Amino acid sequence: MGWFDSHCHLELCEGGAAAALERARAAGVASLLTVGIDIASSRRCAALAGSDGVYAAVGVHPNDCDEFSDEDAAALEELVRAPGVVAVGETGLDLYRDTVPLQRQAEVFDFHIALAARSDRALVIHTRRSATLVLDRLEAVGPPRRLVFHCWSGDEAELRRALELGAYIGFAGNVSFRSADDLRAAAVSVPADRLVVETDAPFLTPEPHRGRPNEPANVVHVGAALAAARGEDASELARRTDANAQALLGLR
Repeated sequence: MGWFDSHCHLELCEGGAAAALERARAAGVASLLTVGIDIASSRRCAALAGSDGVYAAVGVHPNDCDEFSDEDAAALEELVRAPGVVAVGETGLDLYRDTVPLQRQAEVFDFHIALAARSDRALVIHTRRSATLVLDRLEAVGPPRRLVFHCWSGDEAELRRALELGAYIGFAGNVSFRSADDLRAAAVSVPADRLVVETDAPFLTPEPHRGRPNEPANVVHVGAALAAARGEDASELARRTDANAQALLGLR
């Protein structure tokens, strides 16, 4: 039994995917989900999936969806059925960067929601200053059977709404930051059977490695910060969040 990094970008990690995966194994990471942000990276993620404990999500990030085309939609329809592809995303809405009009983001988000539902894959959701709008949309169209809010950043009311939709809640390296008291408080509020842990590598490097590129091996530090916040044993949290990630992704 080891940690399950429920959201990383393995192909973007320093030294390449193979080296990052080797370091992750040495650190006690048993499984991971590598997540696409555009068609090219989704193809790379799908190609990496299938080795023991490596799974993939395919999708187009809201910051990269301005030119999303029918050809891109067809590519995702094909990729989502590839071996080891267990999720759709990451997708959602981002109001922090305004490079893609919100209406366009919403249209592409709707496509991903529908794709996850009809392919029976988990939906991996990105929010940045947008959790309420994302929740409004999911409530309007109906969520897929399995979904996760990656790198949670919403408030207490938004967290309640996400949990009511049946969502899993992911926490990344920023939960370890000294200034992240509100985020740790949110982590305490998440029921034990809805919590997953992630790195979002190569981004959001946790303490004590903040300032360096992140990698899946650092999920042990994210887990340690979560365990300390919740007053739980880290090894028990690893066991529980591994089981949660497997349930989320339809692996058990």
